[in-house]
Amino acid sequence: MSDPEENIKQQPIAVLGAGSFGTALAILLANNGNQTVLWGRDPTQVKSLNSERLNRKYLPSTPLPQALRITDDFKDAVSGVKDILMVTPSYAFSSTLKRLKPLVEKDVRIVWACKGLEPESSEFLQNRVLELFGEQCPKAILSGPTFARELADGSPTAITLAADDGQFAADLSARLVNQTFRVYLSSDLKGVQFGGAFKNIVAIGAGIADGLGFGSNARTALITRGLAEMMRMGEKLGGRPETFTGMAGLGDLILTCTDDQSRNRRFGLALGSGKSMEEAAKAIGQVVEGVRNTKEVFHLAQMHSVDMPICQAIYNILYLGQDPKLAARELLTRSMKVEGD
Repeated sequence: MSDPEENIKQQPIAVLGAGSFGTALAILLANNGNQTVLWGRDPTQVKSLNSERLNRKYLPSTPLPQALRITDDFKDAVSGVKDILMVTPSYAFSSTLKRLKPLVEKDVRIVWACKGLEPESSEFLQNRVLELFGEQCPKAILSGPTFARELADGSPTAITLAADDGQFAADLSARLVNQTFRVYLSSDLKGVQFGGAFKNIVAIGAGIADGLGFGSNARTALITRGLAEMMRMGEKLGGRPETFTGMAGLGDLILTCTDDQSRNRRFGLALGSGKSMEEAAKAIGQVVEGVRNTKEVFHLAQMHSVDMPICQAIYNILYLGQDPKLAARELLTRSMKVEGD
């Protein structure tokens, strides 16, 4: 009798995006015995990945499994593939979906690990999947407190998998889970998506606070009130409270606000220490999703008339050029609030 878990691993899965997290997930999938192909848009990078079997730019200490196939040919990567894992920056999500649409069969299933919203409309990314592939297309999102380097190195990691299809959730779990990688299942796609986007904003704020020398008390207060904002806006958008106090909410929030592996935190640290946005972005060398997320969530807050003072403060710094010290002072001297508001 065949093993369903082994059967799903024999079916190909394509990982679209050869950045740090996409590469780490491709390594995990290939090491778990899945037939995995990793697509990267840069031919020079892909050539290097194939020749060196190493992502020297993002994960220089983790060899790529020999079983992992890597290509810059988009059509080749997705042809005949039912399960697609998208790990592009959130701003490239829609354009990648449009490119994917004519190349896959009707039974395609799409999971993404992008943490953000639609750049112009501030809509959930799932809306683009629904729009292009219809309600029959199973959808899922991976999000939670995971740094790519630790995931690639096999350090113990837990993540949330939210899906709207039970079989897809079971199949993805079979592909991903091993002795060091644990998956918590959810059906709250909206909550998981919003948590993944909003924590980036608070992480920039935590970095700014530390860069200004405010200390641990201020950072902890920022994380706590950031969670309150996440829940206030997230529930307004249809997310569930337990999502925001779980791995994809509080867990990811703590991770990105307190560890310097976080690009968003490092970006904030640079701003707090006096660097310009351009200097900070150049020093990071990768996409800092929280910059776009701040604009997206700020527009949502205005649209839904939700009070989000931390998001407002970060928006003022990033988009209105306000001095970080002044923005922090205004945030700290707001009128008293009752705990829980």
